[in-house]
Amino acid sequence: MQLETKTAVWKTYGYWAFWVGIAFFAVYPTCNWLTANRSTTYPLYLDSELAVPLIPDFFWIYISMYILFLLPPFFLRVPQLNKLGKQLISGILLSAIFFLLLPAELGFIRVSPDNPFYAGIFSSLFLIDLPHNLVPSLHVIFTALIIFALLEATISIYLKYVLWTWLTLVCISTLLVHQHHILDIIIGLMIAVFFRNYFKGEKDDVQENNI
Repeated sequence: MQLETKTAVWKTYGYWAFWVGIAFFAVYPTCNWLTANRSTTYPLYLDSELAVPLIPDFFWIYISMYILFLLPPFFLRVPQLNKLGKQLISGILLSAIFFLLLPAELGFIRVSPDNPFYAGIFSSLFLIDLPHNLVPSLHVIFTALIIFALLEATISIYLKYVLWTWLTLVCISTLLVHQHHILDIIIGLMIAVFFRNYFKGEKDDVQENNI
């Protein structure tokens, strides 16, 4: 990849990172605040899900999503970055509609782990992220869309296996850190697949990267 192309990739990445950030911080806190002030929320989960244990160690897998946000400029070309940016913003906007129409409630009781180290981490998490904006899981949407883009850009079977495993573990982690329920994950994956396919028809003049 020549210097001019690298520059274009990073400019494109920066452009979409800015607008994705604007969309997220405009939508997520606003919907959280609105739902927190509503009198009616819906328990969109099965009673059996409440038996799922809290496993604090899965917190590290949960936040590994943020590492994924750093990977696209190293693996994707400009057209692929443009499609991913549109997918992420579309996912945020559609999620906002769900958040407003289906104000869900978290079934898990938010209790910090006994371990002092994790107790501080989870207490901070509970303060930052209110138990709303559940269906769909934006955590799952972001993870799935980025991983789908990376999967399309690689021919390495080993890397594909790692990426699929990563996506699976992040989805599971949303349950095991008691941030989401099964429906949240399912709808999040459905939205990611929908927008991946919706924008798939856009012209992409690059071939798979040899990674």
